[in-house]
Amino acid sequence: MEWMWATEYELARQVLQRGVAAMFLVAFLSTFNQFPALLGERGLSPTPAFLRRVTFRQAPSIFHWHYSDRMLRLVCLVGALAAASVVVGLPQMGPPWVPLLVFLLMWTLYLSIVNVGQTFYGFGWESLLLEAGFIVAFLGSNEVPPPLPIIVLCWWLVFRLEFGAGMIKMRGGSEWRDLTALMYHHETQPMPGPLSRFAHLLPKWFHKAEVLGSHFAQLVVPWFLFAALIPHPVAQIASSVAAVIIIGTQGWLVLTGNFAWLNWLSIVLAFSAIADFPWLVKAATALNAWVPGWELPGRGEAGTFGVADEYTWFAIVVLVASAFLVVLSWRPLLNLFSSNQLMNASFNRYHLVNAYGAFGTVTKERYEIVIEGTRAPTPDRGWREYEFKGKPGDPTRVPRQFAPYHLRLDWLMWFLALGRQERWFSVLLIRLLEGDKAVLRLLRLNPFPDAPPSWVRARVFLYRFATHEERRQRRLWWIRTPIDELVGPVQLGPGHAARGGGPFAPSGTGADAPRSPFGGKLRSRHEHPAENRAPHDETHPSADGATAAGAPARDPDVDPDGANAVDVENPAGEPDPGTPEPGQDGARG
Repeated sequence: MEWMWATEYELARQVLQRGVAAMFLVAFLSTFNQFPALLGERGLSPTPAFLRRVTFRQAPSIFHWHYSDRMLRLVCLVGALAAASVVVGLPQMGPPWVPLLVFLLMWTLYLSIVNVGQTFYGFGWESLLLEAGFIVAFLGSNEVPPPLPIIVLCWWLVFRLEFGAGMIKMRGGSEWRDLTALMYHHETQPMPGPLSRFAHLLPKWFHKAEVLGSHFAQLVVPWFLFAALIPHPVAQIASSVAAVIIIGTQGWLVLTGNFAWLNWLSIVLAFSAIADFPWLVKAATALNAWVPGWELPGRGEAGTFGVADEYTWFAIVVLVASAFLVVLSWRPLLNLFSSNQLMNASFNRYHLVNAYGAFGTVTKERYEIVIEGTRAPTPDRGWREYEFKGKPGDPTRVPRQFAPYHLRLDWLMWFLALGRQERWFSVLLIRLLEGDKAVLRLLRLNPFPDAPPSWVRARVFLYRFATHEERRQRRLWWIRTPIDELVGPVQLGPGHAARGGGPFAPSGTGADAPRSPFGGKLRSRHEHPAENRAPHDETHPSADGATAAGAPARDPDVDPDGANAVDVENPAGEPDPGTPEPGQDGARG
């Protein structure tokens, strides 16, 4: 059974265990900070209401036994402590069952969060983290060699991640085939970073080279990850070079965007194909002085399964787990070569062996929803903007780098601008009118620190990056143009209860009254006083005075009679239990 152990991948194991644990740490901390406001007892999509609508079988989670915001925070703290212990190498110093149990604990806790997280946890990288955490759990500790089946399963995960993304692009929009996709992507991606503008303004030939490089890295390179299975030194080098190429392309995405832990985790997983070359071992050994538990251990006497007899049980567990994951791989394998390929899909409720892929099409224009409020008694003056932490807003503000930290509300605001029907947005406006502290902590700037506004509204703007000349002359990072009004001025109605479920009161009545966020009549921007526009906003009206063309599509049949009202009993509009996971229908993750 010597074949079962990959002694030349000890460094890869160290990176995998610590790297995946670091991503779990980020995930638990971001959940601790954001979950109560988004999904808590008084969240935008309350978890208790969701749990009443689904069974354990539909959404396995420990929260079926009990949910409270306090329990959620306790779960996050336990998960974060477990993750931190692996990052510093403590479980790896013990027998192999210790890191196994610690990783399975993290997987169970985060699975419980994701399965009640609804649309706020519908991103592809949630499933990626869960699958990676489950696989890495079986890598063992320093007392046993890295199991080869688990290393190969990591390669298989990277292959699905990269090749799936490449195939979805080839089957998606024509911009990937005519090499123009990255002329738009850096500007229109969900949450740009500080270098995104510079990347967008690079020459067209560079963007075409980017697309070609992406196709090569995602469609050709992943096959070479498995070259190391050939017993030849050159094959092992080829596998390691493939991993380095994948790491390089993912590193470019880290520099030019904010995709939570997707790219960071992809880099960590790609290290699984880098063997312990002598110069790497020497560098890793130098870390022993200041990184606890980093030592590359020696090996004891081999027994029946290629390890000491006392760890025979671990070899059996690894074989059973590997066989289980191989069986689950059948549907994702078929999906990779299907003409109806799913982008981000979990074929089971445990998020194991998933389908991955992102940005099958690239949006060519960037629309942003800007929320404004006023304390004026009538909604005709004094409008001030709410600022999000990561989502573009103030045209003078340089985007920040947040990844691997995940700003969930900011991300979903991008999908909202594409015309998605999101009931939680109505609840968000209610919380802003209430001055809800938990929700306001999710924002960068609350323009009403002393008392909440009397009215709020949501406007649609077209954003584009400023050219180098515009940046020099006007000191702007973004150029934005008012397009439309998504939600007209609304305030809390007289029947609004303290629990936050009551109706809005619109600013008008009859045919001219603003409708609910995703249906009915939208008031064009020229109906509002010009003084309410910021001085740096551009206006590009058409010849007949109508609003600029190309506003994001919205479904006029959704809630046509809503009239800015929110269901008191179901303010967040929780989806039916059979609703597909939102990560399956778009560019997420």
